[in-house]
This record gives sequence, structure tokens and C-alpha cells, in this order.
Amino acid sequence: MATTNKPGKQPLIEKLQQQASDLTANVQGSQAWNSIFRPGSIFRKGYTDSPRNRSYVIMNSVLYHLHPVKVKRHAVKVSYTLCLGGLSFFLFILLTVTGIFLMFFYRPTAAQAWSDIYTLQTSVTFGLLVRNMHRWAAHLMVLSVFLHMARVFYHGAYKAPREFNWVIGVILLQLTLLLSFTGYLLPWDQLALWAVTVGTNMMGYTPVFGEQVRFVLLGGVEIGTDTLLRWYVLHVLMLPFVIVIFMAIHFWRVRKDGGISGPL
Repeated sequence: MATTNKPGKQPLIEKLQQQASDLTANVQGSQAWNSIFRPGSIFRKGYTDSPRNRSYVIMNSVLYHLHPVKVKRHAVKVSYTLCLGGLSFFLFILLTVTGIFLMFFYRPTAAQAWSDIYTLQTSVTFGLLVRNMHRWAAHLMVLSVFLHMARVFYHGAYKAPREFNWVIGVILLQLTLLLSFTGYLLPWDQLALWAVTVGTNMMGYTPVFGEQVRFVLLGGVEIGTDTLLRWYVLHVLMLPFVIVIFMAIHFWRVRKDGGISGPL
């Protein structure tokens, strides 16, 4: 059956539409809106579809600017990259999220570290699950970064003009290993104590300034609470901060060096 609008209902709908249109125009024409969306944005009042405005959209958007306008055909093949770079970045994000959760229940002191880990696993809701996610994600990140480096080497993607980005990748691999090692001792059990002992003794044999490095990492002449605190700060603050900087440079260089390298 056909339905008809009641008399007076159509003008009411048109009035509401006009009010909504006026409100949208006022918002898009406001100073606050124009301060957020730069010229050329599709959300800005008076936008027209033109090559100039299309370029503005790309340049003024972080997401669009990082993502290339054109992608090589081989770059979208899973069999070429195996998504190892993206997987490594995803695992880093997962480690960040789960690590923040664990920080709420952990105190970096020799007297409380192990008891906090035990309480986290036995008394905190989803505590054991989140800790295992953090631990396995750390193992997988080391593996994925190593395989990513192997893939880049096998495909010759370290050659000109990508030599600098290869060096950045090597640094990121070393930082990943340090991040995993510093997290390994945070439970402060027997494994952690012997890991610190072996690691700091090896660093102590560094030529020229080895003893000074060992003293700084131990926070003294022997292992104690200061040692745990220093490695905790390295794990949750310093190393992630440095890794984020180098990852930003790494992603930027991939884009500026012409994207993912082609197959041999």
C-alpha cells in the first residue's frame, strides 16, 4: 500500500534539514573548526574537488602522508614481505598495552618484585593471561624482527639507496634484544639474578670503560634493589622511547627511499 505524508509534516522535515544545514555551515565556518582542519581538507567549508585540493588532503593528513599514494604491485604480496615488518610493529604495540597493565601491579624493589608477580598471576583478574601475552609477544617480536632482517638481506633490500635504513634496522634489532633482556630480570627470581650477573660481568669486560658501565648498570658494586630499579627504568622508559624514535625514522626512510624494494 502506498503511504502519503500528512499535511504539515513535509515542511517540518524541510525546516529541520535547513536548521541542520545551517548548524553544519556555522560549525565548519568557525575559527575552532578551521584551526583543526587545514586548507584543502574535505571537512573544511567550501571544499572543491580539484588536483590542488587533492594534494592538500594528502599533505595535511598524517595517515595519508605516511601512506604512499601509489604502491608497487609486489609490495602488496604477502609472499614477498610476509608482513614481518608490520607484525613486528603490531607486537610492539601489544607489548606497550600489556606492559602498561602490568605496571599497575608491579613494584620494582627486591623485597616486593617477586611477590607482586605471584599476586598478579594468582589474584588479579586476567593477570596471568596478560603476563603471558606480554611474555610471548616479547619472544615473537625478537623472532619477527630477526626474520624481517633476514628477508631484507635475502632480497637485497639493503642496497642503495637503502643502506642507511639497513643500519637503522640493525640498531632496532639490538634495541629489541636489550628490551627483551631487561624485561627478563624484572620478576627478580633466580633466573633473573643469574641473568644480571652474567650480563653485567660480560659488559664489565668492555675495553676502556667496562667497569664504569657495570657500576652504572648495577647501581653499585653488587646486585641489589638499585640494580632492579635501573633495569626497570631502562625497560619501561628509556629503551621504548629510543625504539619509537628509530621506528619513526625507519618508516620515514622506507617511504623516502621509494617504498618496499622490488624482487630480485
